[in-house]
Amino acid sequence: MASLTDHIEEYIKKLLAISTRNYVEIQRADLARKFSCAPSQVNYVLNRRFSPERGYLVESRRGGGGYIRIYRIVHPQAETWKDAFREMLAGPFEPARAKQFLKRILEEKVLSRREARMMSILLQEEHYRGLSREESRELQKRLFQASMEAILKSSY
Repeated sequence: MASLTDHIEEYIKKLLAISTRNYVEIQRADLARKFSCAPSQVNYVLNRRFSPERGYLVESRRGGGGYIRIYRIVHPQAETWKDAFREMLAGPFEPARAKQFLKRILEEKVLSRREARMMSILLQEEHYRGLSREESRELQKRLFQASMEAILKSSY
């Protein structure tokens, strides 16, 4: 049985699929009313399901005429992918987020299955035994970043 977050995500993806623009613009309150939920639940879906590593950029303007604009990153937009990649690396490195990013750019054919498998090996914890969590995350981040930059550079 699908959860509320699944339904909201599916609805937004359908809007994106039928949109003639590169984005959809929605109002948080309208979406919350449509799904009979709190606006914070809409925020949760936007933060978790429409993140850069999943191939989306979310722009928000609050206030009376506020809106949420959701962009789906498409393959030809090299700079947008690079921006999404930089944003993913801006905070603490999380292998789970990196795996989501890999999955998304594989779907868009930015990299091959072989490249994706090689990149995912860098994220496996077993290769970092003997290192502290901080050391392991830093090494994963540096290796992932260097590899991804090489792939993104040659892809465009």
